[in-house]
Amino acid sequence: MPTRRPRHVPRHAAPPRVDPRLTRLTVVAAVLAVAGTTTAVALPMPQAALNAPLGAPPSAESTSAPPPEKTVTITGTGDIILGSAPGDLPPDGAEGFFGRAEGVMDGDLLIGNFEGALTEREKSAKCKPKAENCAAFRMPPAYAKVIADAGFDVLNLANNHALDYGPGGLADTVAALDDAGIEHTGTRGEYAEFTVDGVDVAVVGVSPYSWSQDMHDLDGTIALVEAAGERNDLVIMSMQAGGEGADKDHVAPGEEIFLGEKRGDVMAFTRAVIDAGADLVIGHGPHVMRGMEFYRGRLIAYSLGNFAGYRVLSTEGNRGVGGVLSVTLTIDGDWAGGELRATRMVDGGYPAPDPDNTAHDTCNELSRADFGATAALVTEGGRITPP
Repeated sequence: MPTRRPRHVPRHAAPPRVDPRLTRLTVVAAVLAVAGTTTAVALPMPQAALNAPLGAPPSAESTSAPPPEKTVTITGTGDIILGSAPGDLPPDGAEGFFGRAEGVMDGDLLIGNFEGALTEREKSAKCKPKAENCAAFRMPPAYAKVIADAGFDVLNLANNHALDYGPGGLADTVAALDDAGIEHTGTRGEYAEFTVDGVDVAVVGVSPYSWSQDMHDLDGTIALVEAAGERNDLVIMSMQAGGEGADKDHVAPGEEIFLGEKRGDVMAFTRAVIDAGADLVIGHGPHVMRGMEFYRGRLIAYSLGNFAGYRVLSTEGNRGVGGVLSVTLTIDGDWAGGELRATRMVDGGYPAPDPDNTAHDTCNELSRADFGATAALVTEGGRITPP
């Protein structure tokens, strides 16, 4: 089980970190040059070595192979909306809403992108009186427990629906998630931190909006990734970006524009944050699957499509197709395996496994078309392999 760590710890307060590779050494001495002199610093020695007589041959403990490197499995979904009050809510208080998808959400740390507000406020700051086709999503705060019961550890709130009911609605959402024990990320300067089986993990949420950790503020986002990396072994990026709709499934260089909004240059941005130390990018927002590629050994999943959208998201064609990404990384961020678990929205927007595995073929076609030699390959059964 992941353990939440205190939030917003000042960067200068970060404890000194020791390269985990040094813990594999039996006896290590470091010589530091200080103002023309040298100081010997001995790192901790195993007790068995301390107790051994001088000149004794090394013990089996000291000569055995190092233990396997620690790994952690990160699982991420696409967009999540559990309906919209007052008229488009699932029955029975949404109890068991994620039940059909339980088998595809396994992992050490489960991340989702939550769109909308958990609030009782009835007046949307987004929709003008008598406005038609205004998408403002509101769900009861009690739904936070439904999300927690499904196993979600952290939700990205950096997206175009978090402020549907204004700053007050966002504050209500944060309070509901806190009460349910779910972490959140996405506001400026914010990241969530966990310890999973001895591996420290940070989750950074970004979007193209100025109230959030804005991906257009590249210098600021790079600084945040670097700060998170100083305190953690792994940095995971949850990215809301790109145009929306059935025809927005391809990725190309340059800024994407949708409804007059700048939705980010996702290719340039993801490379920059990986250069800064991010180990995995999980994308969402276009409401369709996009391709995946590897950059410097790190996976970029540009969009996982729709995971859940009860009576508010279209289930037609490619808009009903989604995927759950599960990636295993070493403590150093190296690739140790991964899979794409195909899903589909059913019965008006419930998440469920897709027996046809549509997401696998869709992802492969898009990845090859958009990224060529750097494309990730999804093999039979959903296993992801680097190029």
